[in-house]
Amino acid sequence: MNIEQQDTIYFAGGCLWGVQEFLKHLPGVINTEAGRANGTSTDTQGEYDGYAECVKVIYDSEVVSLNMLFDYFFEIIDPYSINKQGDDVGPKYRTAIYSKSQDHLKVASNYIRQRSDADKIVVGVELLTNYVPSDPEHQDRLSNHPDDYCHIPLELLHKYKS
Repeated sequence: MNIEQQDTIYFAGGCLWGVQEFLKHLPGVINTEAGRANGTSTDTQGEYDGYAECVKVIYDSEVVSLNMLFDYFFEIIDPYSINKQGDDVGPKYRTAIYSKSQDHLKVASNYIRQRSDADKIVVGVELLTNYVPSDPEHQDRLSNHPDDYCHIPLELLHKYKS
């Protein structure tokens, strides 16, 4: 694979532990990183004011399309819920698709607009303005601590794990 095939997108789908565990096993996903996106605070050592928990996904665009990634993402979220996924409640658990690419955002907006339930979907599609990686303890958290809490049902969490 050459570097031109690699691309990056960010998914906020509630608690980042489960989102990362699910996404990292998908076909075409090269790497994932737990982090936080589009916050207002510059002091990320304390509170992550305004940030959404998210996962940075580097993928091979020759293996998986953006629309397929969106299909996978929509399997694990409640796209009608504002600031809540599972038992996690608050703005940091909002659902969104972030990217630095306007082309990605257009594809995401079109994907949502073409769904039969588009009028009920509250998933944000936003330009990534800032991103902060999570600390090492939160990277691959469910791989390292499989009994930790996860809002994604177990049968979905490992659906694509080989």
